[in-house]
Amino acid sequence: MSTALPDEEFPGARFGPGPGTPPVVLDRREGPYGEVVLRRHGDLLQIIANGTFLMDTSDGRSERLLVDAALGALDGRPAPSVLVGGLGVGFSLVRAAGQERWGRIAVAEREDAIVEWHRTGPLGAYTARALADPRTEILRTDLVAYLRGPGERFDALCLDIDNGPGWTVDAGNGGLYDAAGLAACRERLTPGGVLAVWSAQPSPAFGEALRNAGFQGVRTEEVPVARGVPDVVHLALRPA
Repeated sequence: MSTALPDEEFPGARFGPGPGTPPVVLDRREGPYGEVVLRRHGDLLQIIANGTFLMDTSDGRSERLLVDAALGALDGRPAPSVLVGGLGVGFSLVRAAGQERWGRIAVAEREDAIVEWHRTGPLGAYTARALADPRTEILRTDLVAYLRGPGERFDALCLDIDNGPGWTVDAGNGGLYDAAGLAACRERLTPGGVLAVWSAQPSPAFGEALRNAGFQGVRTEEVPVARGVPDVVHLALRPA
């Protein structure tokens, strides 16, 4: 969920909106989690949830780092599986599908509207090839509930559903980052698997929470910025 520099993987992303260009609403939906809106602002597409800006197609460096860092943290196991949460504008999915090493690529997205904007709407221009990849599966589910329930294990969890552990889209997402939520993440990883969590800023407290939840090798990777606070990826390993 970043808004920094242009992303060459997404057509049109290199051209930002001109001065004074007003955003245009392309679709507005009311769902079980509130309102979601798809807007076009110049050449950018933006997703707004309950009046809060979530993400746009201007930059995907930190989302690509989310996937790259998770893959780099894994051992040499063949065709590791990854669960991406959520779909957003598709940066993380596109990155994973572009890497031959991944095996199964599952994406958890609770907003039907966002899935449809990719399947039949404007976001399909960015993700059609990744969605058509035979390794890809879209899980229409709430990520927090999905992880807390019984189910398969993954070699990597790449999670980006909020602006960070301390800046959630809604109150319900807070359960992903507390002790019970992190324990659920740990249990849904294979031994030696990696948890990667996107955040708009570093959080030493979250790093400590990961250690308290039984993770090892806890660290962060930053996206360099000219000024301001960098986006980061929190990484942690389930003990082998």
